[in-house]
Amino acid sequence: MTPLLKVCGISLSKERKILQDISFEVGEGEILMVLGPSGSGKTSLLRCLNRLETIESGEIFFRGRETRVFSVVDLRRQLGMVFQAPALLPITVEENLQVGPRLQNKEMEAGEIQSLMERVGLEKNFLERQVESLSVGEQQRVALAQALANRPSVLLLDEPTSALDPTAVLKIEELVKTIHRELKTATLFVTHNIGQAVRFDAQTLVLLDGKIIARGNIRELMDSRDNETLQKFFSGKLDAAEKKNKNGEYHGK
Repeated sequence: MTPLLKVCGISLSKERKILQDISFEVGEGEILMVLGPSGSGKTSLLRCLNRLETIESGEIFFRGRETRVFSVVDLRRQLGMVFQAPALLPITVEENLQVGPRLQNKEMEAGEIQSLMERVGLEKNFLERQVESLSVGEQQRVALAQALANRPSVLLLDEPTSALDPTAVLKIEELVKTIHRELKTATLFVTHNIGQAVRFDAQTLVLLDGKIIARGNIRELMDSRDNETLQKFFSGKLDAAEKKNKNGEYHGK
C-alpha cells in the first residue's frame, strides 16, 4: 500500500546542516510524534513537508506524487499546519475560518462553520470576536479550526501547546486526539516534551542534530537500553558536546 506521506533522504542546510538524510513514512490516519531537544530540526522538518522550506536533496511524496508537482496552495491545503504561536489574521474568528476556503473560491456555510466550532470546543458567540481578544489557548483552537476548514489529509502540529498553561496543554492534547479519532486525519505532532509524547503513546521519531537517532513506539524506546545517546536524552543528561557527530539509529521493535 502506498503511504500517505513518504520522505526519502531529505537534507536541508542554511549556515549549518539542519536536516541530514531524513527518511520515514506516514500512513493514512496515523499519528507520528516528532521528538527532540530545541535545535534538533523538528520545526524545519515540518516546514519542508509543505514547502515552507526548500530541501537541498531527497524527495517528499504525498499520495505517491512528488510534492513539487502540487501548487503551493493545494499542498498546504492538504498538509495543514498549526504553528507554535497561532498564525491568525487580526480579524474576526469567522473571517479567519473562511481564509482557506476563499482561496479556493468557496464559502463555508453557517452549518459547516458551526460544526467546526463545535469540533474545537468553542461556542458560537466566538465567531464575531476579534482574535486579539482571545486567550492563547482559544487562539490555538481557532488555528486548529482554520486548518480543518481546508479538510486536510495531514495535520502538521509544530509544538502547538508550548505557550500554554498545563491545563490548556491537556485540553489541546485531548482535542487533537478527538480530531484524530473522529476524522482519521494523519497527524505529525512536534514536541520537545517527553511526557507529552508518552501521553500520545504513538510511533515516534527522535531527532538530534538534524538526524533521526531513534524510531518506534515511545514506550518501547524509553524501555530500551540499546541506545546510550537516546537514554541520556530521556534522562535529561545529554549535554551539548554529546549532541554532535551522532549518526547511530535505533529501531524500536
